Amino acid sequence: MLELVIEQRRKSLGGFEVGRVLPFVQRRMVGPFVFFDHMGPVDFEPGLPRDVDVRPHPHIGLSTVTYLFEGEIMHRDSVGSEQPIRPGEVNWMTAGRGITHSERFEQARREGGRMHGIQAWVALPEADEETDPAFTHYGTGDLPLFDDGAVRGRLVAGEAFGAKAGVKTHSPLFYVHWDLAPGARVALPEDGWERAAYVVSGAVETEGRRVEAGRMIVFAPGHPAVLTAATQAVVMAVGGEPLGQRFIDWNFVSSSKERIEQAKADWQAGRMKLPDLDDREFIPLPEMPKPPANPMS
Repeated sequence: MLELVIEQRRKSLGGFEVGRVLPFVQRRMVGPFVFFDHMGPVDFEPGLPRDVDVRPHPHIGLSTVTYLFEGEIMHRDSVGSEQPIRPGEVNWMTAGRGITHSERFEQARREGGRMHGIQAWVALPEADEETDPAFTHYGTGDLPLFDDGAVRGRLVAGEAFGAKAGVKTHSPLFYVHWDLAPGARVALPEDGWERAAYVVSGAVETEGRRVEAGRMIVFAPGHPAVLTAATQAVVMAVGGEPLGQRFIDWNFVSSSKERIEQAKADWQAGRMKLPDLDDREFIPLPEMPKPPANPMS
């Protein structure tokens, strides 16, 4: 049963725009998925300025999940990782008690080309919010494939349809990439979890409603969730057990507002280590907006 359709909001990251879907005012999370950005598609010219890169910045209390359809991104972080990600692979970074990282478009700077992908954040269970930071890269061989002709897909993370991805997660979830031929029909797992499907390209139909690209369909738990491709379509399906309320402030996620304030203070004071291989610059803590002047004063 369809509960809500969320339309992406375009956000500028300086050198290019993303379509932000989660968090949304009427739906902060879907299962443990607390953030969902559609990056691109954008065509970069050779000689791309460095200010398009995402400079080192901090996280706590979450795992970032990067997945590409096209292009390449170079990841560097404060636990010593340096790893390019390419289409069909997964970069899974667990921030835990604190990590910093950068994302650079070095291949595009050299050669030009298209960049297109999804970045999601997965909140950590309370017991794991202060775990040690870690990073793991997963190749295409770690991600099970589905192919019946009309439906081709990849299990990006978690468990679904009798398959389990090699990606280590901290709570029960699924994350699926589907390529659908016109008329193809797919159903999301029916396990009582919160579930949603994001239309990357093309259009799908569900319960008599057509949903175009750039929109996320949120389904009510405990009811069938079925999609039919109205055109050739790419769909990302997400879901999992809900973790309870999470607060988000800038790049920090936590079940505790006080912990977020501590993280902000640590970053501002320079107490969070920068990536060893990328410590020449960083993104400062955003300034809080000033309250409006009191016209009666």
